Amino acid sequence: MAFLQSLLDRFHASSRGPRSSAPSGVLLVSSGGLGDTILLSHVIERFFRLALPGEAITVLLRKDGAKTAFMFPKGTETIAVDFGRLRKDRGYRKRIGDELYRANVRLAVSLDYLRHPDLDEYLIFAAAASETTAMVAKPWRKYDAQLNRNRARYDRLYDSGGVLVDKIVRWTAFANWLNGTDEKPPVATRNPHSLPAPAETDKPFVMVQAFSAVKGKQCSPALFERALAQIPDDWDVVFTGAPGEDKANPEFADLLARPGVTYDDSTFEQLVPKLRAARMAISVDTAFMHLAITVGTPTLGLASAAYVDEIVPYATETTPGNAHFVYHDMPCRSCLGDCRLPPEDGRFPCIARLEPQKVEDAVRGILAAG
Repeated sequence: MAFLQSLLDRFHASSRGPRSSAPSGVLLVSSGGLGDTILLSHVIERFFRLALPGEAITVLLRKDGAKTAFMFPKGTETIAVDFGRLRKDRGYRKRIGDELYRANVRLAVSLDYLRHPDLDEYLIFAAAASETTAMVAKPWRKYDAQLNRNRARYDRLYDSGGVLVDKIVRWTAFANWLNGTDEKPPVATRNPHSLPAPAETDKPFVMVQAFSAVKGKQCSPALFERALAQIPDDWDVVFTGAPGEDKANPEFADLLARPGVTYDDSTFEQLVPKLRAARMAISVDTAFMHLAITVGTPTLGLASAAYVDEIVPYATETTPGNAHFVYHDMPCRSCLGDCRLPPEDGRFPCIARLEPQKVEDAVRGILAAG
């Protein structure tokens, strides 16, 4: 199937014809999800420097990841691509490829270390830029042969290090290589003056994200009960998530029905003023956690051990003072989500074994620090 798709892609590419004008502009391709887009926002401006005077810059994002692109600098031009349709819908695939070709950019840059040869790499090559560059792709047993063949189609490739490198640190090194600079990684927080004002509120409140698209990453209701028992009695608790996510997790029904507890299904962009007004955020490892940290909310991340040394906890040099993480270490840490152990109570073992006392202590410490 991959071979046939490659033949069709090359056939369509050959039918696009010559361009009539000189190439201009920069295309940045990032195929990460919601949280990745938030993390990328901390370094994206360093890649903007690749544009020549007067050139436009466009950031291509996966459709779901584009929902947090509001964290990019104002005026950033973005394109959202549905990767599901890109894989299965030949007409959509051809249309997107044609649009990228017609853009006639001078430089196309993949910002992804993890790349799919038939998806994000297709987009990079469809642009047919005068220069195409990327990091050497992360090894991926299923696609290594294709990824290795595709290496010849890049003009420049940067070796960004081993598999376990913090995302912001990796992007920083790549940007330094492209720009000929030697800058330090940025701290993962946003200047408050660039954010909406905090929402007005009558009572102190805490925001909680207990749900994840990956059920194995969700902590038990009992753990959240222990954490919230540390919150002053006269504070409100606001659970947040996608529409219907509360009903899809009936084990949390009793917790959500308590006095002073509400459920808020606002969009990520709508949550920013509320997060800025919250006294604290408690979250499993989701985009909400990254957003809360970015906007300055004192945040406790209840994490698995899966992304240690790549995403959570953040690298020491990128961690702002409002970011706090608790995880249970495991011999198999840094599995990057490829858990080989049997679930425990429906959860990843490292999540099921999170120690309530450590969570309680972390909540009290954050509250004591103000």
